[in-house]
Amino acid sequence: MNKLLRRVLLVTFVGVLLYGLFAVYTGVHQMGASLALFHKSAFALALALACLNYLLRFGKWQYYLARLHIRGIPPLDSLLVFLTGFVLTITPGKVGEVFKSAVLAKTHGIAAERTAPIVIADRLTDVIGIVLLILLGGATFPRGLPWAVAGAVAVAVGLVLILWQPPTLWLCDRLEARGGKLGGFVPKLRESLSSLRVLARPSALPIPALLSVCAWGAEGTALYVLLRGFHQSVPLSLSVFFYSTATLAGALIPVPGGLGLVEGMLRGALTHLGGVEQGAATAAMILVRLATLWWAVLVGFIALFVLRLRFPAAFATEIEPGAGAAESGIG
Repeated sequence: MNKLLRRVLLVTFVGVLLYGLFAVYTGVHQMGASLALFHKSAFALALALACLNYLLRFGKWQYYLARLHIRGIPPLDSLLVFLTGFVLTITPGKVGEVFKSAVLAKTHGIAAERTAPIVIADRLTDVIGIVLLILLGGATFPRGLPWAVAGAVAVAVGLVLILWQPPTLWLCDRLEARGGKLGGFVPKLRESLSSLRVLARPSALPIPALLSVCAWGAEGTALYVLLRGFHQSVPLSLSVFFYSTATLAGALIPVPGGLGLVEGMLRGALTHLGGVEQGAATAAMILVRLATLWWAVLVGFIALFVLRLRFPAAFATEIEPGAGAAESGIG
């Protein structure tokens, strides 16, 4: 736990420093003037929309567990386990969300190699949902279409690698023949790949992809609400488009939590393409990241704390970040 806290605090420090630099670059006085006119209720509504995002994505988690025939987990426990994945939201590509597989193994005895593939399937359908939002929002605004194309290509490549079995079977056979520690991971790797194919079948994609569209559309709407709180008139479709494009860039490029990249893209899009005043653009960018990225990390820690109270014996030994990935043979 101490190692986990140190990692989160380090990235948090980088985030605070980054936002401070953005504020100085914009002009502290200019940003302060914008914040003085801001309607505080808009931030509360943005937090509520972020929570809606979490609930919709929890629906995906439940859907995936059902597809893998994992039953008998009380809904509250399942929700808390799902939310613990947000503790490591600020890892590159959010791969740290596999942490919840290790938590589920600790609390309910479900082997991590069975549920770790959910993270990959979840990322695929998230990208599908965000690409659809970019295409919808950018129908008359083509500057984000290259990101949509990049996301679509990433999804296509990911599905081919998952569903085309000969290469993965060949790799498993090679690793097993070598023996040693890598060879010992092969049975778990085979089980993980089998679960992943179940989750990534074309018939299994529409429901989670639709949930992703609604979930990330809610966070894009949070940006719109915050801009309205600053008295900036950016259309909803354009706000969702800006947020989705920046989010997709942060997902495709392995930067912890998309820090720096997402913020820079959001601020640039708001000022240069949305016509938002510099002070309001910087303040809205910081607030939407607080309401989505950093609020998620806080919610994750709260969920982890509650789970530790509910299952003290399960947490007698600490869970290391990425433990689920290590145990399942997925990096």
